[in-house]
Amino acid sequence: MERFFVITGGPGAGKSSLIEALATCGLGFMPEAGRAIIQDQQAIGGNALPWGDRQTFAELMLGWELRSYREAQRRDGTVVFDRGIPDVIGYLRVCGLPVPAHIQRAAEVFRYHRRVFIAPPWPGIYRQDAERRQSAEVARATHDMMLRVYTDLGYDPVPLPLVSIADRARFVLGRIG
Repeated sequence: MERFFVITGGPGAGKSSLIEALATCGLGFMPEAGRAIIQDQQAIGGNALPWGDRQTFAELMLGWELRSYREAQRRDGTVVFDRGIPDVIGYLRVCGLPVPAHIQRAAEVFRYHRRVFIAPPWPGIYRQDAERRQSAEVARATHDMMLRVYTDLGYDPVPLPLVSIADRARFVLGRIG
């Protein structure tokens, strides 16, 4: 979809803050799956977590991303996604888990704009919290894997500059038109 833009990268690189800033500029957005799934699983005592049943966590992320894609299709104008379907592939690969054929197929069928924004690791802002338990090393590995996955799927990753949220938002807005 030419009006669907993904912002991806490793955890703690400023993606969600950037998307919040873009939303204040009037862009539609779809929130990240991972954090919400973790919060829900913790609330119900579930084990579909990145430190629990990783395969089930990935399936829940896929379901969330497919639903987000369909919801975005009903909206007018540009929509920015806090991660996309290919991120599920990246997550599985970082975990050393196999990528089921249906997840690979989902990433091939449900497409976003060719230009994908990728937030590089930013040690100055990286913080762990209740949902973000990954080390800085895993955050970097996740960034590198997302770069590889999106490139392999034919996307053109655009690295985000390490600047203020407002400047990042101007950078993205200048490139999505």
